[in-house]
Formats: sequence, structure tokens, C-alpha cells
Amino acid sequence: MSLRFDTVTVIGVGLLGGSLGLALRERELAGRIRGVGHRRSSLEAALQRGAIDAAHEDLAEGVADADLIVVCTPAATALAQLAEIRAHCRADAVVTDVASTKSRICAAGRALWPAPSRFVGSHPMAGSEKFGPEHAVATLYEGSVTFVEPPADHDPDAYAIVRGLWEALGSRTVEIAPDDHDAVVARTSHIPHIAAACLALLAAEQPGARAAAGGGFRDTTRVAAGRPEIWRDICLTNAESIGAGLQALSKLIAEAADAIGRGDATALEAFFERAGEARRQVTEK
Repeated sequence: MSLRFDTVTVIGVGLLGGSLGLALRERELAGRIRGVGHRRSSLEAALQRGAIDAAHEDLAEGVADADLIVVCTPAATALAQLAEIRAHCRADAVVTDVASTKSRICAAGRALWPAPSRFVGSHPMAGSEKFGPEHAVATLYEGSVTFVEPPADHDPDAYAIVRGLWEALGSRTVEIAPDDHDAVVARTSHIPHIAAACLALLAAEQPGARAAAGGGFRDTTRVAAGRPEIWRDICLTNAESIGAGLQALSKLIAEAADAIGRGDATALEAFFERAGEARRQVTEK
């Protein structure tokens, strides 16, 4: 479908929001791009990068008259902002988000926007450990997967616009129920981040770790350098799935520790063989 918006409002102009603005501009999908944020320095940086045309610290002012509103703030912040957005946006505005958790945000969207709902929850699997508009790139979403909640009582046009938006930016959209989404990303994104944080903390306790921290360690712990407030909110808004996954992870760690403690070479080899096969199942197409 052909997309062209008169006014797009991006709430949160960090890496994801700034990259969205740059991508919209490069593809000429928006006549005007507004940025909303509470840090003036970030707004000014987004303006200088050309990611936005106008900066607003007042959310109500920023969303007024926008055709499309994309919430690019951390999950808990996004939840708090939805009611204010609903009170001040146009009735026909299309609203979506990029948060890494979906159950609570999509439930809030269903409660706030009457059927047929023009809020459609989405989550592009794109980003890095870097943050801020200074690291934004127009190509961030190219080749990524964007999860979109399945159509239920959504407005068909709004639903098509949200899917069309991400596809126009080079992403492949995949429908997934919010609860299923949170269970999957808990084990493929959220818990790996927590594990990376634990590994970084563990290594830092050991004198001499800096000299021994090679490429494997750096690759494994790269995401631990991400913004703490984002991962705080992810944990708080996906507590059930993350908690269950951490318990399962603890059992696997205990299994390995037991085999090591017993000096059981056969069990250890089998453990690593299972792990290798599991990785192939998850990563190979």
C-alpha cells in the first residue's frame, strides 16, 4: 500500500524514535515530523540530525492534529502516556508503539480506544546497546522483524497503516498475540540481557578480568551496556514471563553445576551437545 502522512508525531526521540524520523524523511513518507520528549538536549540533537522538524516538550501539544503517532518511550512510560495521548489526539489518528513488551500496552490500548480501535501495538526487533538521537540511522529497521498484535476489534484501515508503515521502512511484519509475544521475547531477548548483565557483574568482581576479556566475552555482554531505564521497564512490564524463564534458566545452570561438581564428563558433553542443537533449532532457517 502507498503511505503518506501529513504529520507524524514521534514520542521519544532516542535511537528508535530518531531512526524512525530519519527513515520517514528518507522515504518521503511524512510532510512534517514532530518530536516529543522531556529532555531538551535530546530534542535539539534530533532537530540537528534532521530526524524531526519541530520539538515539543508538551505531549498534548505534540500529538494535536497528527495523522500518525508512534510512541517510542520505555514500556512503563508508554503505558502512562497512552491516556494523555487518547485525550488530545484526533479521533481518526492512528497510534502505535515500539515497546519490547506488549500484553499490558495492548490491553491499555483496547481499554482506551473504542472499537474499531485505531491503536495497534507493534514491536520492531531493531536497536543496539547505543542510545540517543546521535546514534539514529535511517536504515535501523531494514531487514528486521516487527511483531504486530493480531487484528481483533481494530479499525481495518488503521491496522493496514501500521503494518504498512513498518513494511515501508524495510521490516517484515509478523502477527503475534501479546501474551505469546511476551513469552517468546522473554527467552530470546529479555533474559539474555539479564544474563549478559550478570556475566558483566561477575567478571568485574574478578581482579585481572580486563586483560582476559576477549571477543567472546564482549559479544556475549554487549547488550549489558544498554540504557538501564529501558530494561528496568521491560522487567516490570513482563515480570511473569521473565520470572518463569529465569527459574528455568536457574535449573539449567544447576544441571551444569551438578555435572561439573561430579566430574561427569559424559553428562557435560551431552549438555553441550543439547545446547548446540537447541541453538540450531532456534537460529537456523
